[in-house]
Amino acid sequence: MQFDNIIFQKANQVAVIRFNRPKAFNAVNVELFGDIIKALEICVDDRDVKVIVLTGEGKAFCAGGDVALFDSSPDVSETIRQLTKSLHFAIIGIRRTSKPVIAMINGTAAGAGVSIAAACDLRICASSAKFKQAYTSIGLIPDGAWTLMVPLLIGFSKASELVYLDPVFDAQEALQMGLVNKVVDDSELEKTTMHIALKLASGPIVSYSIVKENFNNAFFGLLERQLELERRGMIWVGKTVDAKEGISAFVEKRKPSFKGQ
Repeated sequence: MQFDNIIFQKANQVAVIRFNRPKAFNAVNVELFGDIIKALEICVDDRDVKVIVLTGEGKAFCAGGDVALFDSSPDVSETIRQLTKSLHFAIIGIRRTSKPVIAMINGTAAGAGVSIAAACDLRICASSAKFKQAYTSIGLIPDGAWTLMVPLLIGFSKASELVYLDPVFDAQEALQMGLVNKVVDDSELEKTTMHIALKLASGPIVSYSIVKENFNNAFFGLLERQLELERRGMIWVGKTVDAKEGISAFVEKRKPSFKGQ
């Protein structure tokens, strides 16, 4: 199957889904999510695929939602409604597949890019990668189960710090806080990730699938509830004066002036 927004490759029982909007730093839109969801469905149905790798083309893993799309929208809240619906289908797809999913974080991960990586089973990171929560700095709120998955990975206190202060942090800091599993030199990223993927593909895949199902059973009710709560919050906050100001300021590359409205 041909895709417009991803590069989809299969070899040696490993499928690679590569986000392919490099000029936009792989910022997500409905069309990109549609391709990701289709590719995940193909992987689920293909018995020859044992492991799935998600990564980005170019310099970024995923820079989050396409803020330029929000800025040009006549109804930001409605645009958010449609985008979060697609994002949340993708997050559910990553978790529901019984096959291990590895995030190969090749560069910047921000906003929904962090949510996607956090939903994966393992995260292998290039040493040059940078991370940012990003949502609150433009007057929005985290989605894609960010407020569930990230605290589970790094703890409530550190997750709160990321939400309220929104620092940019590097790969080593991400490793220290538990957000990623391994950091390697950029030149070694693909080699290391594929070595891990091939090791998993040749391992006890039924055992892995049951373990992933058990992980999911422990928190899947929370996941679905949190996705819905986040979506409601994003739709509501998309109607605020601060969100419009934050989005405009981001596009215009200036500091936002929030009014608390």
